[in-house]
Amino acid sequence: MSIAIIGATGKLGGATLSALLSHKLAAPSSIVALTSSAPGSDKWTQLEAKGVQVRHATFEDAGSLEKALGGVDRFFLVSTPRIELDYNDAPPGEGREKHHKTAIDAAVRAGVRHVYYSSLAFGNPSKSGVMRAHVRTEAYLKSLRDGGKVEVTVLREGLYNESWPLYLGYFFDVQNDERGTVKLGGDGKICWTAIADLGVANALVLTQPGEEWEGRTVYLSTAPAGARDMKEIAAMVSEARTGKEKVEVEIVGRKEHERHYVEDRGMDRPGVEWWATTYDALEDGECLIDDPTLGRLLDSVGRKAVPIEETVKAMVSK
Repeated sequence: MSIAIIGATGKLGGATLSALLSHKLAAPSSIVALTSSAPGSDKWTQLEAKGVQVRHATFEDAGSLEKALGGVDRFFLVSTPRIELDYNDAPPGEGREKHHKTAIDAAVRAGVRHVYYSSLAFGNPSKSGVMRAHVRTEAYLKSLRDGGKVEVTVLREGLYNESWPLYLGYFFDVQNDERGTVKLGGDGKICWTAIADLGVANALVLTQPGEEWEGRTVYLSTAPAGARDMKEIAAMVSEARTGKEKVEVEIVGRKEHERHYVEDRGMDRPGVEWWATTYDALEDGECLIDDPTLGRLLDSVGRKAVPIEETVKAMVSK
């Protein structure tokens, strides 16, 4: 069995690769790390040093993907980081799903048996523009599975512990932000999940019998008991950053949020408008997830989920 990971030097892909190796879930020689980096570059060399196969592939080049996925059984498709593709209400086929479709079609042509897709742990349906490309990608994968083209598993990854600065005002400068009040379009509980924990869970799913996961959409999020909203995150930040002003959250509604970050803080409108719908989703409780899958997977290797409090303290206290 061979496993390919695209974005193997990124946060989620890197954590998944690390977990596969550190937990000895797959032989290094059976892992194919796909990277957009060139042979001989630092990233390429770092991957080679792990003993895995390293192949060049980019979302913009279908041929490179098909070639790189040759002989691969399972493909972990980490979503493209090119979020600007989603801006300005990108029509179907023109958002990030364009990259995902290119990769999926290449995988099918290369004979990949099972595609595992990293989606996000928002509700379904979702008010968040962040989810638009994920939903479109999930729908495309379902159509291929229904047509007998490929086996599919959708992993709705919990919102990263490490991403809290994005949600605290898109975004809160951890070391240098002097704001005492952060204006937000809305608030709601989030089942925050550490990237390293997601890496372990992804690695376990990728290496377990495919029939256990085929056709399933699962949420990989911490338990609701540990969920925290942005007001609580701000309080954690306040406690951790000694000698600076206390941080508080002011809920101003989405339109005022957009106006403030564009006009007062000079951010680009397309990005702000794309992100601001996230707060509508939080208000609706979309990120309060009740799925025990992550906990069960981590328990199977004797691991406890990293609480958001620990991550915030570590990031702010650097």
